[in-house]
Amino acid sequence: MTTITLEHVTKRFEQSTHEGHQTVTAVDNVSLKIPSGDVLAILGPSGCGKSTLLRLVAGTLLPDSGNILYDNVLLSDVPLRERGIGMVFQDGALMPHWEARRSVGLFLSLRKREHEVPARVRRISGITGIGLDQLLGRRPAQLSGGERQRVSIARALTRDLKVLLFDEPFANLDAKLRAEARVELKRLMHEFPVTSIYVTHDQMEAVALSHRIAIMREGRIEQAGTYQQLYRSPHNLFVATFLGTPPINLFEGRVEMGHWQGENFGGYPIRTDLPDGSRVTAGIRAEFIHLADEGTPGVVDSVIPFFAERHQLVTVHLAGESWSLIVPLDRRMEIGSTIRCTLDTDALLYFDGGSGARIG
Repeated sequence: MTTITLEHVTKRFEQSTHEGHQTVTAVDNVSLKIPSGDVLAILGPSGCGKSTLLRLVAGTLLPDSGNILYDNVLLSDVPLRERGIGMVFQDGALMPHWEARRSVGLFLSLRKREHEVPARVRRISGITGIGLDQLLGRRPAQLSGGERQRVSIARALTRDLKVLLFDEPFANLDAKLRAEARVELKRLMHEFPVTSIYVTHDQMEAVALSHRIAIMREGRIEQAGTYQQLYRSPHNLFVATFLGTPPINLFEGRVEMGHWQGENFGGYPIRTDLPDGSRVTAGIRAEFIHLADEGTPGVVDSVIPFFAERHQLVTVHLAGESWSLIVPLDRRMEIGSTIRCTLDTDALLYFDGGSGARIG
């Protein structure tokens, strides 16, 4: 396995526009370390630079500045045959006129090790329970989307792997197939433990498959850590709003004599060094807003039951603000009725009203 280190990596592209050419910074001064055997998910909106960063790590793109190291050796100094990189793409990237058998066995065939392919396929099939051997005689056009991705993953796993890179491999699958594919891939990654980077825009995928998550925006890593670290202690408003389902509740407010005051909630202690009148956004997750006999009233807008979790998501509004809270499934909620809410003040997060940076 390999430790991957990025040191101040930047990548720019020239883009044609009506006004001429302009320079777009896809990856902007990124520094990151992925320890040997770690699985890192890179999560972010479309166009934030996730796939570009993955291709830089793979060596298929060269950075304009900064260094990428494998085990403290510059990637450019590591011979191609010794990098041990496997990649799985969104569309599978299989040769259209090859049977799956040839795609899966390509790496070993080039090294005169074809005899190892059947055993490797049996091992993968045994772990996933998908009968991969039944797909080997088919070409990509004869495979479903899920089957193509299974072949693509098997192709990556038949290499002498040190690094495994995924670029939204299940983006084209429907919800049921995605769930099944996640389970199969989790088993395979446990059986074939290598340093892995998993690019996705799907939070559930990131949580299910990775040890750590890096949140990316406009070419930069906003924050990296475990899901719980990012969820409970986001560095800024972007991370807080991007991660979590349902989204975090936000309330605009200001500082008044060392306390935060909003439209419907307020009077909570905040840092005393903040000037009166400072704009501060308060954030709180739905599970930390509670029903109460006395508290802030809210008119119920919607009620969404989650039967497996034994709760319902209730959205209310008052005086131009709306917020969501988690309510036990057996508590009767009627749209249009008024309920009262209190906040768990220990779970409140505060963000600068201008920069969005977290206020400790």
